[in-house]
Amino acid sequence: MTTQRALVEVKDAARWFDVSAPWLERVLSRKPRTLLRAVDGVSFTIRKGETLALVGESGCGKSTIARLLVGLYPLTQGSILFDGQPLSNMQGRNGLALRKRLQMIFQDPYASLNPRWRVGRIIAEPILAHTTLTPAEREARVDALLTQVGLHPSDKSRFPHQFSGGQRQRISIARALAVNPEFLVCDEPTSALDVSVQAQVLNIMKDLQRNLGLTYLFISHNLAVVHHVADRVGVMYLGRIVEIADRDTLFADPKHPYTRMLLSAIPDMTGQGASRTPVAGEVPNPLNPPSGCTFHPRCPFVRDLCKTESPVTQNFKGVEIACHGVTQGWPMQISG
Repeated sequence: MTTQRALVEVKDAARWFDVSAPWLERVLSRKPRTLLRAVDGVSFTIRKGETLALVGESGCGKSTIARLLVGLYPLTQGSILFDGQPLSNMQGRNGLALRKRLQMIFQDPYASLNPRWRVGRIIAEPILAHTTLTPAEREARVDALLTQVGLHPSDKSRFPHQFSGGQRQRISIARALAVNPEFLVCDEPTSALDVSVQAQVLNIMKDLQRNLGLTYLFISHNLAVVHHVADRVGVMYLGRIVEIADRDTLFADPKHPYTRMLLSAIPDMTGQGASRTPVAGEVPNPLNPPSGCTFHPRCPFVRDLCKTESPVTQNFKGVEIACHGVTQGWPMQISG
């Protein structure tokens, strides 16, 4: 694992969405504003050259963090630093220079590509926006990018619908690399692909990271994929990170009950009947989250403190964790 300096620093980041009823209806019914706290006080760092993966159930805030990092959403509170520079203002000339250094790969490789444009124009679009290359230089750059992701330069004359899902995602990767970024935000880039195609795309991404010195934020709900690509893993639940650890540490010795639940959900292919942490219930309504630790209604180790006091993230044996039971040393083994 890399020991480079921090390239991305997220400090107490929050993004709340106003999902209230229309103004007049709210006034007549005397209802207060309703806020959806999609991300609520998240902090983490990503070191240069590493891959930090974010995992969690749907709706936990992973994709919102991705959009915060590339400036598609403004922060409600907190700060995000990229190489020491705040991302709070990505407008103007300074913002354009900053955008060049970070790019995003979206989940759906078809919806993120303009179906009316040929592949060559799609990949050349960021080059036009961020560079002063001549037409001949742009064309050469597009050819090189297509080759780099395992496609042929002649593919630039085709439209996105003429490619398979895996090929379309390669085109998305080529577009993201067009202006030589340092940091890629990958929002479930393989979830829409077949398993065999997933492996091909992931191997391309790992090769590109090694050859180009890229830094990744990799968002996924597939823990097998995360184990393959990540250096460190952050686990999210209802808008907060509950555990961050090195990949091998987290998979070998998960500490937070929710992390244990996620790992227990991986099918056991060994036939050895590994010990599992059963968790009942569904994800609570994010518009009305539980008090205290938001995981407490589903936690098999819950105590009264969990219901009233939200745990503070602490460093426990090299793991960043937010859990009263772990940090206070409660017995946390399933009996029977």
